[in-house]
Amino acid sequence: MKRTEIKKRPLSDTTLANLEPENGDYRVKDSGSLYFFVKKDGSKYWQYRCKDELGKDGYKGLGSYRNVSGQYARKKAKELELKEANGEVVRFSKYHKKHIDSKKNLTFEVIIIDWLDTKKTTWGEKTFTKARDSIQKHVIKEFGHRDCISIKKKEWFDFFQSLRTVNKINNQVDKLISYCTNAYDLAIVKGLIDDNPLVRISKHIAHYTQGNMSHVELHELPELINKVRNYPSRTMIIGIELAILLIPRPGELRCARWEQFDFKKKLWNRPAEVMKGRLAHTIPLSKQAIVLLKELETYKTESPFLFPSRRTYLEPVSDGTFNAVLNRCGYKGRQTVHGFRHIASTALNNQFSDKEQVIEACLAHKKKGVKAVYDKSNHLEERKLIMQWWGNYVESVT
Repeated sequence: MKRTEIKKRPLSDTTLANLEPENGDYRVKDSGSLYFFVKKDGSKYWQYRCKDELGKDGYKGLGSYRNVSGQYARKKAKELELKEANGEVVRFSKYHKKHIDSKKNLTFEVIIIDWLDTKKTTWGEKTFTKARDSIQKHVIKEFGHRDCISIKKKEWFDFFQSLRTVNKINNQVDKLISYCTNAYDLAIVKGLIDDNPLVRISKHIAHYTQGNMSHVELHELPELINKVRNYPSRTMIIGIELAILLIPRPGELRCARWEQFDFKKKLWNRPAEVMKGRLAHTIPLSKQAIVLLKELETYKTESPFLFPSRRTYLEPVSDGTFNAVLNRCGYKGRQTVHGFRHIASTALNNQFSDKEQVIEACLAHKKKGVKAVYDKSNHLEERKLIMQWWGNYVESVT
């Protein structure tokens, strides 16, 4: 359909779908200040005509056709018209020309789906499906139609803050932030954009410490340790103190085997199959941790596990064993084994604020952002210093 054949406005869905490209780009008016932009290559976009503070005409992109329906574009145009009527200036993006001239319409949906596609072969089907559904339900619904570089940091902050504090979507928020951050980073690596508005945003989102991640404040740690030391089972006391000193995930400690420990090199070598990210990981052993491990060795049985089950030496203690110890010490709902990782992270980031990647490596977290693309180091030597500092700190306050 040629634009000369348009008979009515707003443009019908049939007209929008069938408008033909011409030798040059062109716009046709839909309604009010809303225009439909057709490029000579056949791609189509919604634009809102507005003026800047100096009265200069320009167009604010509202997204590509198909990603943004006519009904939604008209709704957004009405909202912008109301803003202008109230004296607000609707700013058009200085990147607008760059985007309409690019080969690809960089809505956020485009870059998040592009990143998600890279996980099809590395994630299990269940993990991939769960992540895809969460992204679709929360992020694409909110920002999918938007030009990815037009979404401001404050908009992202308000969005994630609301998910956590209003919608009560707790742990999933951290994953969504990670997914979106990685999508931007991939677009940067590909040379499609220059900046990532999500860098460091997770540090400022409301903290969530309920459930499996509950923890006391750092200054309360000495009192907790002293209470645990009054527990009747010495092996359980050692287990809790190792959880504090080595900051593993609960399952990694519970399933720890003697064969994984190299006392000569002062390392705990954990194979990939026991790690959350399915990557082998080594924890440097502080002198305080080695003292506890040597003591625990005096209780060693024929079991390969540091903390064997009472039922059979072929299995480790049950999943809730260490948390049960904390509960009996008066910390039910206040502290979990996993929560020790949060306490240590707080202390380490306060002390080593310039070594964020090294601290993340201490916690066996995967590197994030562009750094992860280039930096394959495991920071072992630096981690030895940090883990010994943590051991010294814990010893000094108890």
